[in-house]
Amino acid sequence: MDPFTVTVNVALPREQVFEYLADIANHAEFTDHYLVDWRLTRIESYGEGAGARFRSKVPLNRFAWADMTIAELQPPFKIVERGRGGKFNRIKMIGTYEIIEAHPGMSRVEYTYETDAHVLSDVIAENTFARSWAKRKAKKSMKRLRAILEEGRKRGKRPSVAAG
Repeated sequence: MDPFTVTVNVALPREQVFEYLADIANHAEFTDHYLVDWRLTRIESYGEGAGARFRSKVPLNRFAWADMTIAELQPPFKIVERGRGGKFNRIKMIGTYEIIEAHPGMSRVEYTYETDAHVLSDVIAENTFARSWAKRKAKKSMKRLRAILEEGRKRGKRPSVAAG
């Protein structure tokens, strides 16, 4: 899937926004309208190596489980997540949060998402409806992120570590 970017302005310094986003357990709060059943892959949910597994509510998708891990942190500017999903986890995913200081006390969060599918059936599904669906849901999640950070309201309980 070609990359797409969604943007939102948050009335907080970028350091605070970065600290919130660098904890992958917080991502369940603003994405729970389309990513559900979150489970952490390790006890420490903050920083490089922290990851989570979740289920995507993409319509007509039999292979909805995916995982993302924080692969790179550049405080307080950038967070890169890498993961896999789909059948046999064969679709690579990359999500990047860039936090830019728009004004003193105001941050602009840019989220870029892309996938790399090589199997024809995955490519067809992505080009048919998955890209537009994912972009719509990502826009809504950025609005929810702004509401959570600016209004200080938390949503639901934090994900737990997957039981073994």
